[in-house]
Amino acid sequence: MRVAVISDTHFPGHGPELLPACRERLRAADLIIHAGDLADMPTLLMLRSVGPKVVAVFGNADDDEVRSALPATATVALPGLVLGITHNGGAEVGRLERLRRKFPECGGGIFGHSHIPLFAQADDGFFILNPGSAADRRRQPRHSMAEIELVEGRPPSVRFFAVDDPAGPLDPALIRDVR
Repeated sequence: MRVAVISDTHFPGHGPELLPACRERLRAADLIIHAGDLADMPTLLMLRSVGPKVVAVFGNADDDEVRSALPATATVALPGLVLGITHNGGAEVGRLERLRRKFPECGGGIFGHSHIPLFAQADDGFFILNPGSAADRRRQPRHSMAEIELVEGRPPSVRFFAVDDPAGPLDPALIRDVR
């Protein structure tokens, strides 16, 4: 199973469409997770039209209509992994343990808000993941997203992708690993 993870698209202010490489990866996934800050309902509807099921939460920049349609947090049970999703993971210091407490039944926590790609994993396998932003990179050098691949009998595999030109794997030096 392949799970595409995006966040902080901030539409419509940053364009009406996802970059083609992002859209292709979303379309090829079995599930799409959006960790908030879509902005408006047309964006949510556009994301849902891509194809795979969408699990999304609202963020601080979402309008009232999106806030009414989406929860502040969500969990999704996948084969061999339960993920917790929220928009703001809080301060960098202590984030992994804070998200573990927020989602005690989960094997991983997905969040957005900072626009900074991040992956951190505890010794027991619990991880936190921020895909960065596929549309509003702010001070980051690339637009990014992440994918989680689940294969029975193996731990989850997490990969980051730059979705701007040229599209491809995100340079590992751009992914934060903060515990």
